[in-house]
Amino acid sequence: MSSSGHVLDPTILREYDIRGIFGETLDVADARSIGRAFAAVVTEARGKRVAVGRDGRLSSPELEAALVEGLGEGGIDAVRIGLGPTPMLYFAANTLEVDGGIMVTGSHNPGNYNGFKLMLGKASFFAEDLQRLGRIAAAAPAPAARRGTAVERPVIDAYVARLLVDYDGKRPLSVAWDCGNGATGEVLQRLVRQLPGRHELLNESIDGRFPAHHPDPTEAKNLVQLQEAVIARGCDLGIAFDGDGDRIGVVDGKGRILWGDQFLVLLADDVLRARPGATIIADVKASQVLFDEIARRGGKPLMWRTGHSLIKTKMAEIGAPLAGEMSGHIFYADRYYGYDDALYAAVRLLAILARGEESLASFRDRLPQVVNTPELRFPCTESRKFAVIAEVRARLKSAGAEMADIDGVRVRTRDGWWLLRASNTQDVLVARAEAQDAAGLGRLKALLVDELARSGISPPDF
Repeated sequence: MSSSGHVLDPTILREYDIRGIFGETLDVADARSIGRAFAAVVTEARGKRVAVGRDGRLSSPELEAALVEGLGEGGIDAVRIGLGPTPMLYFAANTLEVDGGIMVTGSHNPGNYNGFKLMLGKASFFAEDLQRLGRIAAAAPAPAARRGTAVERPVIDAYVARLLVDYDGKRPLSVAWDCGNGATGEVLQRLVRQLPGRHELLNESIDGRFPAHHPDPTEAKNLVQLQEAVIARGCDLGIAFDGDGDRIGVVDGKGRILWGDQFLVLLADDVLRARPGATIIADVKASQVLFDEIARRGGKPLMWRTGHSLIKTKMAEIGAPLAGEMSGHIFYADRYYGYDDALYAAVRLLAILARGEESLASFRDRLPQVVNTPELRFPCTESRKFAVIAEVRARLKSAGAEMADIDGVRVRTRDGWWLLRASNTQDVLVARAEAQDAAGLGRLKALLVDELARSGISPPDF
């Protein structure tokens, strides 16, 4: 590589990771430069080795190879763990003698996207870290004193064995699984061979074209195949994963979707039995039901900012044993490492159900019933989105509204609550509202629409 710097497309340096369209905003030269720049960061932190993994996207092998090349040019040894989900890379970073990790993954984005999720030590590398990485790449890092080596070190067997450690179910379950042709396929096949019960696998072959459906379990349309399989095959529940396995989707035995803020109640109850009074973290988009149920069970609910890196960082800071987002990122530090791992969350969920007699459907029926909107995302320019939030916040404060403003504004009224925040990763605003009944929800929507109109923003389609 020449000693000149390499300028990365600024749009790929996101809040939580690096992500772009392969062949347009992200290419092999970028991967090599990112490896070279991260090598400088690791060297500065007195590190020497970095674990590298990749997902099943068609562009991932060549991006991974270029990344490893860049790390080597920067004097850092690469420990290549191969093809698998992002949590397997996190596992490697936590259990191998390495000083960081990089996962080549496009996460839940369409197949033509790809990118990188990074760790320095065992911590997330995000936000300003990534902006600085871009500056280091552009400035050309100083030449390394030695060339780094690359070794193959598969960890899939150790990872699967670790996933199984905390399964303590007492009765067999019938489970349908949908990998969405994402990176969890091989791990899941090995995992279910060692779990009791009946396991029906859908789309378990890893295929970066995602031929069955898009691997994003936060969208109901992507769960239809799983819902149909649960009903047709008489399963107790269904579990889906996103493209890189750090987010989970759940369907009960009646084929109904449980969103992250619903099944997290069950996970929190289990943790609080072992750790009375523990703090459980959820993001600002989560239902008030979740926060109330954590408190009712003797826990301390903490509302925090949306974003997996932000949640992980807060979790480590305060020592919380469990955290989750409505998007399906579930973070266990109770008996685990504190990162988001959909496969591990699935094992813990199955263990809870298999230790008890109650079905997931019965649990869902017991939850307090509320009416809410889905997560609504609507366009707003990068230059305007945070300004809109600031304007709305200022008006609400002057009006004396009851409001949490750690991430956008979440406003409580007698009817319930409404949320407006700026996405950290896209040119959109995000809104949600929840009430006890349809009439209350209508009033909350009207308040939200009014605030948007006062800032000159067209409201989302409710």
